[in-house]
Amino acid sequence: MTIIHEEPTVPESERESAPSGIDTSKPSVARVYDYMLGGKDNYEIDRQVAAAALRVAPDAPQAAMANREFLRRTVRYLAAEAGLRQFLDIGSGLPTQGNVHEVAQSVTPGAHVVYVDHDPIVLAHGRALLAVDETTTIVDADAREPEKVMDDPRTQALIDFSEPVGLLLFAILHHLKDEENPGGVAARYISRLAPGSHVVISHFHNPGAALPEVSEQASSAEKIFNENLGTGRWRTRDEILAYFDGLELVEPGLVPLPEWRPETGDHQATPGITYHTFVGGVARKP
Repeated sequence: MTIIHEEPTVPESERESAPSGIDTSKPSVARVYDYMLGGKDNYEIDRQVAAAALRVAPDAPQAAMANREFLRRTVRYLAAEAGLRQFLDIGSGLPTQGNVHEVAQSVTPGAHVVYVDHDPIVLAHGRALLAVDETTTIVDADAREPEKVMDDPRTQALIDFSEPVGLLLFAILHHLKDEENPGGVAARYISRLAPGSHVVISHFHNPGAALPEVSEQASSAEKIFNENLGTGRWRTRDEILAYFDGLELVEPGLVPLPEWRPETGDHQATPGITYHTFVGGVARKP
């Protein structure tokens, strides 16, 4: 999903070459995130935004890595322990190591995965790297329109919504503004899922008065994101928990990402400020 603000911009004379349809004069959420992960699919404007964020949160790349590791652990859990064979990844972002289909199919060969995004660069790379065979595809759609996503013929070809599905909402709901009703958007996806489906959410977190220093950084980061990208909400624990209403949270519940069933080989995340500003959880639809 692309959410782009009008500023900042890079002069035309300084713009880098890019695939057709990619505007390198304006930053994008997916490309800034790619930079934080050490990727190469980003441009000077994205690096400028990342640099501003890093001045406030120097361990932001650690948080981005924690989100990828959370993705791998939770998808393995859904495939191995929950027995799911079909996954819907909303706002999938740029391909990187350990994509959903790679993790799921390493556990359950033939698992079906539908990636959904609206960013031109994600679509350009995704069609080449994600839609690898008849078990995976990428759908060009807006995350804020669940019915269009779920009724798209490409989604319908791979996902049987009468059977349990893994709905993946990694780092996407915090890019929906309050007035866009992210809770309502999530509920519309969840309402279409069969019993036994699971929902995974990772989200920027502001702990408020419980951790004043963390809360101050979250507020500063939110300001930078909105000034440069026009998006980004660090929500409270109660606001994030509300997305799971009607579902059964899987232990250990909603926690900082490194605390969700850590595995040997994960990066050792230091419980600093950014550690507490990115949380996630998994829940089952009863």
